[in-house]
Amino acid sequence: MLCEVPSGALADIVGRRNLLIFTGVVMVLEMALLAFAPRENIDILFLFFLANRILSGMAEASASGADEALAYDSLSKEGNIKDWGIVLEKQMRLQSIGFIIVMVLGGMVYDPGLMGKAFRLLGFDITVTKDVTLRFPVYLTMIPAILTLITALMMKEVSNHKDECKDGAKCVNAVTDALKLTIQAGRWILNTPFVVIAILMGLIFDSVIRMIITMSSQYYRMIEIPEAMFGIIGSAVAMLGLFIPTVARHLAQHHTPFFNLCLITVLTMSGLIGMCFFFPIFGLIPAMLLFSNMYFIGFFLSHYLNRATNSDQRATVLSFKGLCFNLGYGLIGILYSILLSFLRAENQHLKPHLDGEALKNVVFMDSMVWFPWYFGLSLAALMLFAAWKLKHSHEHKRID
Repeated sequence: MLCEVPSGALADIVGRRNLLIFTGVVMVLEMALLAFAPRENIDILFLFFLANRILSGMAEASASGADEALAYDSLSKEGNIKDWGIVLEKQMRLQSIGFIIVMVLGGMVYDPGLMGKAFRLLGFDITVTKDVTLRFPVYLTMIPAILTLITALMMKEVSNHKDECKDGAKCVNAVTDALKLTIQAGRWILNTPFVVIAILMGLIFDSVIRMIITMSSQYYRMIEIPEAMFGIIGSAVAMLGLFIPTVARHLAQHHTPFFNLCLITVLTMSGLIGMCFFFPIFGLIPAMLLFSNMYFIGFFLSHYLNRATNSDQRATVLSFKGLCFNLGYGLIGILYSILLSFLRAENQHLKPHLDGEALKNVVFMDSMVWFPWYFGLSLAALMLFAAWKLKHSHEHKRID
């Protein structure tokens, strides 16, 4: 989202709480559109989905950086900032528990037969069809959206944000100040070696792993995992989030950023190389190793970036991180599509007897081999850049 950075700067100008309240309102609206969208008229349905996507992007951009910045500053003011690792640990655990519940509950509410039995047990004589259950997950998603709005209304701003959009002139001034803060924060990031290196490191790890996760279903089929197990595997990955944050907090508190970088590099490379062999069933082990690394990356980046950033531009810097990650994911998606096109043409020329699903599988297997090389070369290039940046920098601030 290109609007993530300005929204983060706007949060630092007009207040993080205000943007989070706006996010809550937009989330409720976007889910309401899906919940009550008419299915009979395709043209109107398309407009509902289009509006939903626009609102979803607005909500993501508005919350980007503001929520974490407000939480961090609140802890700094009301508690002990050294407890941020504990906060991250609990937050990741709750996310994992929520994901597990969603995976299980989502499968249940989609089943018309199961829902029909549930209604009869409750005393309702309702005939449940697939068309009816199709909306149940949307109705359920509205509940956390409403809870998010209520939570945002209960929040308190802890920073000194005096500019509020009470009239048009102040709103224009707020937007202008936000753009200035965006430029200022961008310059600060580029002139702060630790921060720019941390963001770029995270971008490389995040884009590669997210790309693999996007194709995980195809990989599972290739290693002979039944499709009925896909949801269970997703829940198993989420369960890793119950204890990995504890390990990450220990590592962040007792080891240097360089040590932790080496650790997640080894884990990521091991997972990428292991997945290239497509071991039947056992190929799940390197996949789980790779996917679980997302918890380490998320924890470390939040821990280090919040410590290195001042309160007055924290939301902006975190928004820069989100923007970079989205751009990185988009870039690797484009590169991967080009790679697939090349490999498909090559295999069609060298193996003309292949077609359909067989060709698709061969191309996918060939493409996986490129990921360890891409990751390794990208990381090596960034390490050279980091060495140059640190050598020519007058700032040698260390964040432990």
